[in-house]
Parts: sequence; C-alpha cells; structure tokens
Amino acid sequence: MQHNYVKMWEEEVVIPTYEVGKADKNPMFLEKRVYQGSSGKVYPIPVIDKIYDEKVDKKYKAVFLENKYIKVMILPELGGRIQRAYDKTNNFDFVYYNEVVKPALVGLAGPWISGGIEFNWPQHHRPSTFSPVDYYLKENKDGSKTVLINEIDVMYGTKGMAAFTLYPDKSYIEIKGQLYNRTHLPQTFLWWANPAFPANENTMSVFPPDVHAVFDHGKRDVSTFPIATGTYYKVDYSAGVDISRYKNIPVPTSYMAYRSDYDFVGAYDEGKQAGILHVADHHISPGKKQWTWGNGDFGYAWDRNLTDENGPYIELMTGVFTDNQPDFTWLKPFEEKSFVQYFMPYKQVGRVKAASIDVAVGVETEKLSETENRAKLCIYASGLFTDARVVLTDKAGNVYLSDTITISPNDIYNNTVNIGNNQETDLILTVYNSNGKELVKYDPQKEEEIEIPEPAKPAPLPEQVESLEELYLLGLHIEQYRHATYDPDPYYLEGLRRDKTDIRLNTAYGTLLLRRGLFEESEKYFKEAIAKLQMRNPNPYDSEAMYQLGLSYFYRRMFDEAYRQFRKAAWSNEQQEYSFYFAAAIESIKGNYEKALEFVNLALIKNSHNIKARGLKASLLRVLGKFSEADSYINESLSIDRFDFRSAYEQYLLKRAENAQEAEKLLKELKALMRDCANTYIEFAQDFAETGFLKEAIALLGECKNESPMLKYYEAYYYG
Repeated sequence: MQHNYVKMWEEEVVIPTYEVGKADKNPMFLEKRVYQGSSGKVYPIPVIDKIYDEKVDKKYKAVFLENKYIKVMILPELGGRIQRAYDKTNNFDFVYYNEVVKPALVGLAGPWISGGIEFNWPQHHRPSTFSPVDYYLKENKDGSKTVLINEIDVMYGTKGMAAFTLYPDKSYIEIKGQLYNRTHLPQTFLWWANPAFPANENTMSVFPPDVHAVFDHGKRDVSTFPIATGTYYKVDYSAGVDISRYKNIPVPTSYMAYRSDYDFVGAYDEGKQAGILHVADHHISPGKKQWTWGNGDFGYAWDRNLTDENGPYIELMTGVFTDNQPDFTWLKPFEEKSFVQYFMPYKQVGRVKAASIDVAVGVETEKLSETENRAKLCIYASGLFTDARVVLTDKAGNVYLSDTITISPNDIYNNTVNIGNNQETDLILTVYNSNGKELVKYDPQKEEEIEIPEPAKPAPLPEQVESLEELYLLGLHIEQYRHATYDPDPYYLEGLRRDKTDIRLNTAYGTLLLRRGLFEESEKYFKEAIAKLQMRNPNPYDSEAMYQLGLSYFYRRMFDEAYRQFRKAAWSNEQQEYSFYFAAAIESIKGNYEKALEFVNLALIKNSHNIKARGLKASLLRVLGKFSEADSYINESLSIDRFDFRSAYEQYLLKRAENAQEAEKLLKELKALMRDCANTYIEFAQDFAETGFLKEAIALLGECKNESPMLKYYEAYYYG
C-alpha cells in the first residue's frame, strides 16, 4: 500500500442500539419551554418520548475516511456526526468512541446520544441530532477526499453544510462549514462542534495559557481558571482547585473561556500521553468550552444512561461566531457564513502552549538553582517535516537552542535546555519548516494584572429602561438569543409608546410581526418608519423599512406595490441584493424573463454565493433558450453548493431536452441526495414557486415518495 493515500468508502456497520419509539403525531407547541438557556420551541419537529430498555443489533450506513495516520467514521443517519476518530500511530481513539447507540431523552426533540463529534447547529445540541442528513462523497485533485453533509433546519429555514476532508499526509480532520440563510428575513444561529473525550483521573482540558477566567452558560457566573478559588456550580473551591482536571469536578459543570488570542483548545490523558486538539482562527472561532457530568455519583449514573461499557467522558466544545451558550449570531437574508475547523490527535506534549494546524508545542520551565532555570520542550507535528528547525531565544535575542529536526505524528521532539534565570514569559519558541516558513510560534506575554469579568446582569423591565435605544437593543437581544421566557414585544411597544415615530423600533416591531405572518399588521409600522426616514430626505441613509414593506406586500401578492418598494430600497447598498432578487422574482412571475435576468445579475454582483439567486438565474437562462450558458452556470453553482437542488433539478430539465437517458440518470442521483425528505422537496419547490415557476414546483414535489400530507398541501396550493 502506498504511504501517502486517502481511502474513502461506504460500509454497512452493525452497532448495538437501544431503539426509540415512534414520533408523536400531535404537534408540540412549547412556547415557553427553556432548553439549554434559550427557547425550547420544537414545532414542526416531531417529538419522541420513548426509549426501549433492550438493545438490538442495528445496521447503519457509515462513511469512512482513512490515511496512514488516522481513521474516521461518519454516520449520516445520525445527524452526520463523526462517530469515531482513531489515531493509528498509537491505537488511541482521540474522540470518545461510544460503541453503543444508547439515547437519553435530553435532546430538544427527545433522543440524544453521547460520544463522537456532534455538530450543534442552529442551536444547542442540534434539534436533528438523531435524524438523517444529506451526504455526498467527493474526490479532490490533490488526493484528498471529502464527505459533504447538508441539512435545512425545518424550524427556521437556514441551511447548514459541512465538508469533512482527509489529506494524504496529515493527521488532522478538516471541517469546512457553510451556513446559509435561505429565508427573506434575518435569522439567528450558533455552531458548536462538540467532540467528546474519554475521561478518567488523568484527564484534563487544555485551554490556552492566556485563559484566566471562565463563564457559565449565559455568563451567569464566572470563575478564575485553571485554579478556581470561589464557589462555582454551588461547589466550594475556596481552597484553590484545578478545575481543568476532570477528577476535581464533582458535579455537572460547564465552563467557557473568557477571551483568548490563541487558536487552539484541547483535552489530554496524562496516563496515555495522548489527546485531541482543535485548531481554528480565534477571530472566527472564539468558543472554547468544557462540560462534564461530574466525577461523582450523579455523573456516574449519567455515564450508565448513555453507554454500556465506555465509561465517562467530557465534552470539549468549540464555537464559531460564538463564545458562550446561548450566544447566537445573525444571518441576514441570503447571507452565507463560512469557516474552517481542524481536529487532530497529539501525543506527549501535555499542556499545549501554542498550536497551528501543523505543529503543537509544549514548554515547561523549572528552577535548578538561584541563577539557573531550564525549559522542557516537546513538539508534535500533524505531518512529516524533515529538516525542520526549532529555535529557542529569550526576548533580548539570546539564543539557547537552534536545532535541525525531523517531526511527524510518529516523531515527537523532546529536549531540555538551560535558559539562565529566564522565566517562561521571557522565552520565544519558534518552529520553521525546511524552507524557513514559520509553522508555529510561542511568544508568551507577561500579564501585570489578570482581568476577571463580571457576570451578566438580567434585563430590567421595559418601564425601568431609560432610553429608546436601550429598549430597542433589549428587544433585539431577546430575539437574537431566542429567549424562552421573555418576549421582545413589551420592549418595542414601550419604546413606541414613548415615541411612535422611532425608526428603529417601528422597523424592528414591524419585522417581528412580519416574521409571525401578520403581514397587514406589519405594514403600518414600516410606513411610520419610512415617513420619519423621509421627513427631511427622500433618499434615506437606510432603507431596511422599505425592503420589509416590500416583503409585506409580496407575501400578499400585491406585486406592483412590492415592486415599487424593492426598487426604492435598492437605492441603498445594504438592501440591494435582497431587493434586486425580489424585483427579479416579480418580473419572472409576470413572464418578463429578460428583465428578471437583468435584476438577478445585479443581486449576484452583491453576493455571488446567493444560492436562491443562482437557482433563479439557471431557470431564467433555460426559459430564454440560453442552454449552453445555463449548463455552465449550473455546474459552477453545484461546485459552490452540491446541495443546491434547484440548480440540480434545472440540470435535469436541460438534459431532458437532448438526452432522456442521461437526464434520468441525473434525476436518480438528485433524488438519492434528496432522500425523499419532504421538507427538502418543499423548500426547493417554494424556490421555484416564489419566482413564478409553478409547473416546475409541482413536478419536483411529485418526485418525492414521502407520505407527508404537506407535499399535497403545497401541490394543491400551486395548482390553485
């Protein structure tokens, strides 16, 4: 077998499973339910409230990625989770491998399982964590291989895609995320990758050296870190307790890092001298968290609830565009947010002090005498680097070490160096590759004063808020964080009671009504905002209220009124993409395809990854007879998003006109990807229908074999 390779294959695996009951047919309208600090609303996801006590051998379709260093198993049928990640160099599961599917009723919709890497999106512990996702296997020109997973959230309509890639000569898993708002209104999301790590008396979380404080959920409480010195989760740590160590935490406990300028977080087993690292740009991925059920009787009971033989674990959560839970970020209409995360095993380094995707380094200093200290160095690399160079200096420029070394997942560098009377914060450790490129640098800074932040304060009642601006911001915060027990309405309405003409409050409250489907009621608030905006200037700085008023008309099929608002809203840069898309949709509904193409191209100038606009353009090119251009454009769209099913269906329609056999092959591939998921068919049928392509919408719905009555409701509506 060649040394540099990646294998990728599908395989049916048998996993002992405690099966779950059937979903309740009755919808659950849980309006004030609290779940993980935010709203526990679940509709229209069906709830499962039964788990059977006896396990059976159950078959799952698994996808495997493997190279010479690691082997990864992904389960598309269980939320696209990474079920196993195994380091072949030391026979170590660097992600907790639960060898049984043993759900407990702790998920938003019921069943939830521990172990592996779960991808928490668009809210905590992923509502669909126990449901199948779309997936696609892809071979890349550089020899790497990728498993793509995809899902549309049925509650909010946002779309999440992740690409898991393994490279021939690297021990890391690369995860590229693409989150897309398919809806016409702003939506919120969070994304926390949730790798579990096996826990025992030797387990510790490895946070960066500049993390000195950690927060509880919602920033309700704060503790010093790693040595806790007060009360945290009702446990008295006043004696000074290292809470980075699992053995010292007796009760269920979360902590999330308060600020770090480092790009890594990890967990480590000192007994096995092996661990896991997560590496990502901290400007995009600030979230660093540990959770444990606790090293005590309560925790042991939950270990038994979730596994038969694999024992306790900790969760090492890593958040993008978020640093706390709940901590949601906005996705504007048609917006895409993308990011990259890396997970890799590492060995011997222990408490990592700096890391990149290439190298992790450890530095520990100890005192030898009054005038002499020494530093212990350890370096792990995720790939093979021959003739690499390690340099240790102090900040005055004195060189204590300059070695040429070979490092790899199999070749760990260890050395002990005398450093005079320097402390760790006086040192700089740098590792270069053979070409002199810096692979990682550890340059710790002395911190004169450690900042410990204050916990968050609850929001005051609306009548206690002093300013209109704060009322607006509090209402927006409640919306953004999907608050379970507070409503934004009292804050917006209190502000409007004080000033019924306030632009932001009118726009925010109108948008809230629009989101609830109260289209007529929303109209007056947008008009009030627009009147104030145009009081002195007919061409205002911000046109959001005009765009939202356009939507209010569009949803009522008042297309002429909507068109006027969208065209005016497009005068402002911020609203151009959305407004041009809807101008194109209205022209398309009226059969003015050339004009629609002109507008959709203007929308795509603002955002070339607007998948809804790309799908509309594909349809327009087809009906205008621009078949060659349409084919080329569709291929480009599918390279951006393989799960752009409108473009994929357009590809089938194009091919049907010239080669029926090839067209049927494309349709079969498309249906396999869509896997008869009723929600997916409805979402993309809506894309066709909202732009006037009703025949295509009906035909697409007809391809789905799911027995969901919603398919027939939509089909009947489009016939009407």
